[in-house]
Amino acid sequence: MYYTMQVAGLQRNLPICPVNESLYIAGFVIFGDPELTVACARELLAKAPEYDYIITAEAKGIPLAHEMARQAGDSKYILARKAPKLYMKDMFSVTVRSITTAREQTLYLDGADAAAIKGKRILIVDDVISTGESLKALEALVEKAGGTICGRMAILAEGDAQDREDLIYLEKLPLFHPDGTVMA
Repeated sequence: MYYTMQVAGLQRNLPICPVNESLYIAGFVIFGDPELTVACARELLAKAPEYDYIITAEAKGIPLAHEMARQAGDSKYILARKAPKLYMKDMFSVTVRSITTAREQTLYLDGADAAAIKGKRILIVDDVISTGESLKALEALVEKAGGTICGRMAILAEGDAQDREDLIYLEKLPLFHPDGTVMA
């Protein structure tokens, strides 16, 4: 089963995947799709508030944050990692559980990135926002580092995220019944 949609002027067929026995989602992945990544970054930047740095969570937001930063001429973007790396010092961390993850995850922010965030306007970006749990974790990291969240952006808003007034997104992504029909 597939869900066909238009996003940033491009048509894509998204596989419909089970989350549990009564809830299915359409799998939206920009990895390996530079045409879509470039188009979505361009469309989001046209709607973006003024910011100092973009932040995203590992991993699916990385191509989007990279491309947005490249198109905007930014020299840096910030990445919240799913695991500590040897080069990371004075880390901050928060725990998150998202709809596409079967277990709790911890997001880590390097101390040098936290220092860069302090007192700056931070734009949070991700590919899809659904439950908002990953977004909450990024917000907590930014606030802990002393940054100001100036905006929240995603390519797609899924489920309840579509009703958020604080979220800028390109398209709505419905939830699905096991037979592939759209939930009302």
